[in-house]
Amino acid sequence: MIVAGAKGLAKELLEIFLQTDALTGLYFFDNLSADIPEKFFNRFSIVRTFDEAEKIFLQTADPSFSLGLGSPVLRRRLCNQFLEIGGRLTSVISPKADIGHFDTMLGDGCCILPGVVITNSVTVGKGCLFNPNATISHDSALGDFVEVSPGVNVTGNCRIGDYCFLGSNCVILPKISIGKNVTVAAGAVVTKDVPDNCMVAGVPAVVKKRLEPLTF
Repeated sequence: MIVAGAKGLAKELLEIFLQTDALTGLYFFDNLSADIPEKFFNRFSIVRTFDEAEKIFLQTADPSFSLGLGSPVLRRRLCNQFLEIGGRLTSVISPKADIGHFDTMLGDGCCILPGVVITNSVTVGKGCLFNPNATISHDSALGDFVEVSPGVNVTGNCRIGDYCFLGSNCVILPKISIGKNVTVAAGAVVTKDVPDNCMVAGVPAVVKKRLEPLTF
């Protein structure tokens, strides 16, 4: 397994790998940072180029990788780069998360940290990130590469579009639809539908600015 990232979120995923007895054959990846050490926590090798990563994938029967960094757009970009060199997108789920067993479907490559609650009849796209103590309630659907910050509460029957970022402790009230590429500010309470490509904030949340549409 290669964790795409070698900083903040990767440190949190490492604890999940420890708790699930999955430390063998674990690598971390960072091809940009100049300030990272030779090894992650003086133990795990850090892969620094895509060529190195590809060689590791070719040498193993299980070329899996997970997304160990935040930002919906960056997660999507790095995901595609790893898929192009033969990687297999893989989820990392904390044993301390509570995932519904009935009609709940998770896409590939989700990272689900401790304290997360995802109830029954929930659909989640690929590459999503759920930070500690977030709650996604029944009959809700999240698109691809959604980032859910700590303490977020998505109540029942909500729709969250691709590439959304939900800030810490925000609340999405029941039956709300949020478009693609939307940022919900920390602490906001969303009481009505939100269009694509905007940032909302406040209680109740209102559109504060428009965002450039994503071009991929």
